[in-house]
Amino acid sequence: MNKSNIVLSNKSFNTVGSRPVRPDGSDKVTGIARYGADVFPSNYIHGKILRSPYAHAKIKSINLKQAEKLPGVIAVVTNKDFPDSVDISDKYLRNNSLAKDKVLYVGHAIAGVAAINPHIAEEAINLIDVEYEILDPVLDAPFGASDESPKLHNDLKTDLFGEKQDGKTNIASKFKHSIGDTQKGFEQSDIIIEKEFNTATVHQGYIEPMNVTAHWNNDSRIHIWISTQGPFQVREVTAKALGIRTSQIKVTPMEIGGGFGGKFPLYQEPVACLLSKKAGKPVKIIMTRKEVFEGTGPTSGSNVWCKIGSTKEGKIIAAEGFLSYEAGAYPGSPVEAGGKCMFASYDIPNVSIEGIDVVVNKPKVAAYRAPGATNATFATETIIDEISSELNIDPIDFRLINASKEGTRRADGPKYPKIGAVEMLNAMKNHDHWKSPVEGNKVGRGIAIGFWFNGGNRSTCTIGVNPDGTIILVEGSPDIGGSRASIAMQAAEILNLDYHDVYPSVSDTDSIGYSDGTGGSRTTFATGWAAIEASKDVLSQMIERAAKIWGIKSKDVKYMERNFISKSDPELKISFKELAGRLADTGGPITGKGTVSPTGVGGSFCGNIVDVKVDEDTGKVDIIRFTAFQDAGKAIHPSYVEGQIQGGSAQGIGWALNEEYFYDKSGDLKNSSFLDYRMPTSLDLPMIDTVIVEVANPGHPFGVRGVGEANIVPPPAAIANAIYNSSGIRMNVLPMSPMAVLNSIENDIK
Repeated sequence: MNKSNIVLSNKSFNTVGSRPVRPDGSDKVTGIARYGADVFPSNYIHGKILRSPYAHAKIKSINLKQAEKLPGVIAVVTNKDFPDSVDISDKYLRNNSLAKDKVLYVGHAIAGVAAINPHIAEEAINLIDVEYEILDPVLDAPFGASDESPKLHNDLKTDLFGEKQDGKTNIASKFKHSIGDTQKGFEQSDIIIEKEFNTATVHQGYIEPMNVTAHWNNDSRIHIWISTQGPFQVREVTAKALGIRTSQIKVTPMEIGGGFGGKFPLYQEPVACLLSKKAGKPVKIIMTRKEVFEGTGPTSGSNVWCKIGSTKEGKIIAAEGFLSYEAGAYPGSPVEAGGKCMFASYDIPNVSIEGIDVVVNKPKVAAYRAPGATNATFATETIIDEISSELNIDPIDFRLINASKEGTRRADGPKYPKIGAVEMLNAMKNHDHWKSPVEGNKVGRGIAIGFWFNGGNRSTCTIGVNPDGTIILVEGSPDIGGSRASIAMQAAEILNLDYHDVYPSVSDTDSIGYSDGTGGSRTTFATGWAAIEASKDVLSQMIERAAKIWGIKSKDVKYMERNFISKSDPELKISFKELAGRLADTGGPITGKGTVSPTGVGGSFCGNIVDVKVDEDTGKVDIIRFTAFQDAGKAIHPSYVEGQIQGGSAQGIGWALNEEYFYDKSGDLKNSSFLDYRMPTSLDLPMIDTVIVEVANPGHPFGVRGVGEANIVPPPAAIANAIYNSSGIRMNVLPMSPMAVLNSIENDIK
């Protein structure tokens, strides 16, 4: 283990907490692993999609004749090939897959073509003649929410606390969470700071482009091969789009070349299915990188207003926030999640949080690691830092004074069980990075913390016992970050088996019970719990078999150190492997099952200490040193947890300093490639040191908390605070690009 990676552990297990080799590692390094692009059904053909060049326009007509006549073209589809529906959510789903009356963003799909090769398919889409009436675009949430903005949908009504409001609008929904009396709280405050912040649209940065292969068979069943985080969601939503039963669809999840929340939504799947139905052949569609940028969901751009009041002793009395998030072309931004996380790190008696979900002429947004939390926390943690500076209180001590703890109630309702915010802050305070001097000209140190509430949801697992005493573990959650290993390790711990005797695999939707999608906040927690229950089921059945062999009651048999032992006669003993070899003649094979929908979800806190150097001549910000802290509850596989922390931190750094979708006034995306969309590389990053803090989650058998999400939350604020301590300027925009930093320096001089 790298000395820079520290695990503050307080409980040891046999397998849990160790660092075995990942079961999928060999396949991936040797090229055997099969991704979505590696699926080649017999007699398959290629699909391409015509996309809008305009951000906002009426579709007056679509002429398909020339495309259909092109030799090699097998099928062409438009929105007219979908069944009709009066349900608005169904209509939005279908219209996002293939536009009907309007295009709502550059890259909006209009028609699909299937041909004998991709070149002919691409030629065909260029032959489709679309007549447009160009409309003015809406490109940010504040303008979209205004009365004078063009309206994207005629049928959209604002959802205000469950009630639909009258009048045309771009505001899809509003929410408000509050606790206490903020007006009274601000009256009692000695210092009050309020500011406005803006964050840009950001891409998840997965390397593997979106892809799908679909076969609508003549028996009316559809088989979909896809790289997805949620195969069961793909099955359900595709069925909804096509107006068919979910049982007609089988989804086989392939390996995933990155997701980070971006590979949940549906894009090409319904189109591929429609083309396959018309063609009578399997259809494969793979997006280009430009299509990924223009036609799939990024995270929300946002406008955030924040106000915080504190006593001169450093106790926060009141906090208010207003969040305005871009939903993209159709409702569904993570604004409410942002509201839940905005002040969640602190025990504040008076809080009010409001937010609006605003449709704009950009692709419908998708999740991106703790969706919504980074935007809101950037505002909160910047003001928190400013208050601590004004009061001359150490920024970690200021946070410790106000940190959430067991019993703290969030403004949106939940009361915390045992959490690790205080322990994490103490780990930050005691770390060498914080204690070491800041060295160098124009070098500043900043900190920030963040929260994600994590998820539970539904998971299923089955375990089959082999005659040689090994087990086959089958689960329905795709592996995007080491979950095969973390789930197998939990099964091995319960069964007291060697980790290498557990063979995990991810199955298709026909072969395993329902499982919600894979996310960094739930899979090891929930699917791991399903594996625990399946393991217990195996043990229960094997105890019955041992009792049967000895002619005693099952309650008189115990399992310890890989042996089944009679409680009354210790000489009656049989090992797990020996008993596995006798299953055939004692009742047949044993399969254990576990199905869970756990409620004991534990929130996770993450913190950063970062040193930066600011070049005031160019505005360039260099990361000199970066240490990330996170409460993992219990790190099942510490190496994977470290990887999640480092990966999330790197993405947060990119969000902080470089990454943004750059739209011109017409809504055309000008940086739709990795050459122009500036993600951080190894040259931009120092080694990200990690500290895993283990404050066991009382809601999980091993104390697990989700670890894949909270780590993206604090980096922008921590870097902004470091910039202030380097150059004396407070940043209120993301990204803090060289131009943004220079503008702030110039405005400060003025």
